[in-house]
Amino acid sequence: MCGIVGLHLRDPALYPQLGRLLVTMLGGVAERGPDSAGVAVYGDHRRCPAGYAAVSVLGPAPAVPGAVVTQAGETTVVAAPIPLDDLLDAVRGARVVGAGTDVTVFKGTGRPLDLAVTYDLANVHGWQGLAHTRMATESRVDAEGCHPFSVGPDQCLVHNGSFANHATIRRELRAEGVEFDSENDTEVGARFVAARLAAGDTLEVALKALCARFDGFYTLLVTSGDGFAVVRDAIACKPAIIAETDAWVAMASEFRALAELPGIDGARIWEPEPERVYAWAR
Repeated sequence: MCGIVGLHLRDPALYPQLGRLLVTMLGGVAERGPDSAGVAVYGDHRRCPAGYAAVSVLGPAPAVPGAVVTQAGETTVVAAPIPLDDLLDAVRGARVVGAGTDVTVFKGTGRPLDLAVTYDLANVHGWQGLAHTRMATESRVDAEGCHPFSVGPDQCLVHNGSFANHATIRRELRAEGVEFDSENDTEVGARFVAARLAAGDTLEVALKALCARFDGFYTLLVTSGDGFAVVRDAIACKPAIIAETDAWVAMASEFRALAELPGIDGARIWEPEPERVYAWAR
């Protein structure tokens, strides 16, 4: 099962509504995954002020001078006016689940709409966000196994489905020096994409490489500081709907998650084709 929603706003007038819109979208897929829920928001200057770097950690975080600290359930976000690498050094030893200069990530176990309240999602401002509800089929039901997986700067990946050959690819990546934090198959996909991006691939090229290398049934939504992208496997049995207007682009596992977006009546709506990468840049 699992449910995915993503919203990329083109119209700055909608930025103050991002959180409220994401809550409505999340409610449309909440029944697809009662185990846990995670969100990632880009441009929330309340929690990551302009010019700051931010890290999201599970549990308490070490004290960082001058930091803005937000605690929400199992996640603590620490933002500070220092380079990202320096901030990561300052929280060394904590379990980092997201880092960047524009993204804040929240992860936890429980019912999705209850967690949306815990994260104060309705009051979030920003230009892009995603949310995921999980019905676990791989790894433990805990915050570490919750999506999104954010393993590169300002990068997030959420996943509905399963990768059949994740153990093989995990071994290959470990042999190349890549470290893992969980046994979740989705983390393997996220690490693979992050490695390709670090090597200079565009997001579209990285996702095409994933389709060529990974076996299984999946729909993926990947976000970065530049935009977001959607791709499905060759059989495309996992549901996905995309809608687009001049004001926004949205993706969800079910149409009802899109039904209350402003201007949906005039949107172009379609089901993404198998193994075709759909990408939008800011």
